[in-house]
Amino acid sequence: MTERENYLRTVDFRYPEYIPAIIGMNMASRIEHKGDMDAVIARFPEFFPYLNPEQATDYAVYGDGTCDITEQDAWGYQWHYKMHGIEGFVSGHPLSDWSKFETWKAPDSDLWLDRGGKRDWPAELKEIAERKKNGLFTRGGLVHGFLFLRLQYLMGFENLMINMAEEDPRLFELIDIIDRENLKITKHYCDAGVDLMEMPEDLGAENSMLISKEMFRKYIIPSYRKMIAPCRENNVRVSIHSDGYILPIIDDLIEVGMDIINPQDLCNGIYNLEKALKGKACIRLDLDRVKITPRGTRAEIFELIEEEVKVLGSEKGGLEYVYGVYPPTGPEQVSYVCEAFRKYRTYWHDR
Repeated sequence: MTERENYLRTVDFRYPEYIPAIIGMNMASRIEHKGDMDAVIARFPEFFPYLNPEQATDYAVYGDGTCDITEQDAWGYQWHYKMHGIEGFVSGHPLSDWSKFETWKAPDSDLWLDRGGKRDWPAELKEIAERKKNGLFTRGGLVHGFLFLRLQYLMGFENLMINMAEEDPRLFELIDIIDRENLKITKHYCDAGVDLMEMPEDLGAENSMLISKEMFRKYIIPSYRKMIAPCRENNVRVSIHSDGYILPIIDDLIEVGMDIINPQDLCNGIYNLEKALKGKACIRLDLDRVKITPRGTRAEIFELIEEEVKVLGSEKGGLEYVYGVYPPTGPEQVSYVCEAFRKYRTYWHDR
């Protein structure tokens, strides 16, 4: 079974051979632990498909890992980075008040990336075509924070909350503009025939949603429906990511047609996720990176992953893992996670 076939069988509940698992190694962790973290990547290459352990990194250029970098976003705000590898914060909200709306203009997503300058669609589509030709898995995606976070970046969090509460009609206008650009991107990937379309947001805080279920249904779900429509027409599977507590809206995400839902494990609760999500959509489980894995023992990490596999997995599939490594997690703990993935990813197939 190829990696692509195994993954699609996982998503479609068609008896895969193993539970897919991908680990994202943040640059801040590689800088902090240098060769020790690289050695872990070299020992477990199957979990780090986007990293080449043989490609040398000049850690000297990063110093202690801190930085002071500002980058302009095509949508009109600025990103500020204080540590290499760690996401920045936004300032300079171009729509901090509605008086600026008439002169503000959204970037053309056919021409521009949010960050990184001009977009090269021919090159992207050529790479997708090459992967398809070789039988490899293909995916496309919107930028992280493609709607709810983007509204915050444009307006500022407090202004956005006030406008949502007051139901300002201009807010719907702004959402339509954002949808227009996101739809261009979605249609390009659908026309290319990718296997999966990724739609990453952050909608939850540690113990609650950032907005009410009612506001989510009023302002956010209609846009999701627009993005999913061309995916359905082209047999492209759709995934949604959100950090934080999102239990109140899982039924909405299922109803709107998400094939894969990517929740964090412990803040939502493993057994809560079993009740709300298991068997209804593929669970791309975001393995804890706050409570247990940063400093946990081998036994604690193995116990967590074993419990999740048994509670949320099944022989039919429907479970995959993602794990993000950030400071203060050390190489030893990452090794334990990799060992546990190796042991338990075939648990249901072996049975």
